[in-house]
Amino acid sequence: MVGSTDRLGRAVADSGMSHPLAAYSTATVSDALDRLGRPGSLLGIAPLADGARLCGRAFTVRYVTAGHPAGSVGDYLDDVPPGQVVVLDNAGRTDCTVWGDILTAMAHHRGVAGTVIDGVCRDVARALDLGYPLYSRGRFMRTGKDRVEVSDVGRPVTVGGVQVAAGQLLLGDADGVLAVPPDVEDEVLALAGRIHASEEAIVAEILAGSSLAEARRRHGYHQLQRRAEA
Repeated sequence: MVGSTDRLGRAVADSGMSHPLAAYSTATVSDALDRLGRPGSLLGIAPLADGARLCGRAFTVRYVTAGHPAGSVGDYLDDVPPGQVVVLDNAGRTDCTVWGDILTAMAHHRGVAGTVIDGVCRDVARALDLGYPLYSRGRFMRTGKDRVEVSDVGRPVTVGGVQVAAGQLLLGDADGVLAVPPDVEDEVLALAGRIHASEEAIVAEILAGSSLAEARRRHGYHQLQRRAEA
């Protein structure tokens, strides 16, 4: 089934690399999430290329094992707005793919912000050539046709052990990708700014001759990620 774009997130103006959190690394945002005691880092999901950067709202798709007769692998990409991130839950399967050459070409042409897969991708040469942000558990050439089929579009999915809802903000870089819980998005942004400023100050002081211990003490390094006491 295909959900309406109204269900699938916010306006294009509120998605993509223009979001303020795009200024920070996933490591910094992960530290902010730890400070709040909230999950978000998608375990085992890595970028196809180290230079990848991704930021946008989730367009969610869930796959299940194909029935008899097998259903479709889906034409959902027709409904993905520019600036959103395609998030595919293939239950972590690495024996068949749910993303390849045609989808990469179309997504890049339409201005889709990137793709995140709990599973594997194929035809990676085109994604690398285009610089299309692609995050997955790896690469494998075997098709998902007649092996998996689309079950849901626009509903919550699970990727790397984290639930991701349609419209939720995702951020990716060379370290991986994470999903920011919508109810703490503003708090994460504020904390990320403070963590980033503190760590940059520590680096500057060390390069100017300060000891690591003293610079860290001065800027409260060991408390930056620690969850505040209730």
